[in-house]
Amino acid sequence: MHAKLSTHVLDTYHGGPGSGIAWTLERQSAPGQWSTLATGQTNHDGRTDEPLLEGAALQTGVYRITFQIGHYFRRRGVDLPEPSFLEAVVVQVGLQAGEAYHVPLLTSPWNYSTYRGS
Repeated sequence: MHAKLSTHVLDTYHGGPGSGIAWTLERQSAPGQWSTLATGQTNHDGRTDEPLLEGAALQTGVYRITFQIGHYFRRRGVDLPEPSFLEAVVVQVGLQAGEAYHVPLLTSPWNYSTYRGS
């Protein structure tokens, strides 16, 4: 199995991929301390062009991916209150070296869900 971490975002409000959503990947270096590993935006299909981590870069540990969905929905013309109910979605996961992980995010301005995909 090829070690990797990938993600994609589905916009359940509009019924399609969440394109142009800013994300940040961090790894916990000590309790309460996080190191940023990568940042980017989802592509036209709501995915990243490359895995967030792969091979030896995916080490056993606790990671979090933060998705800036408030900005995305405002840009799409959704009238959100200030502050919005969900400005950012943080998905925190424990990963094992050598494993493959896909972490999809299904989101609207008011809810989200995620799961370990394949």
